[in-house]
Amino acid sequence: MKVILNDTPIELDPAKTTLLQAISHSGISDFKGLAVAVNDTVIPRTNWESFLLNENDTITIIRATQGG
Repeated sequence: MKVILNDTPIELDPAKTTLLQAISHSGISDFKGLAVAVNDTVIPRTNWESFLLNENDTITIIRATQGG
């Protein structure tokens, strides 16, 4: 299954791929400070493991950083 992750097309296993699997596929292992949206809708972290992706979904991952 093809999805778009931060403007980059990626292929994932088509069998019930969850949002958490896509995030992990991107190489992110520290979820602190992450905000994730699918098709411009923010998905709460508590739903990442159960949120099923569909073909051509657009996933946006943003990490909060400190700075001044």
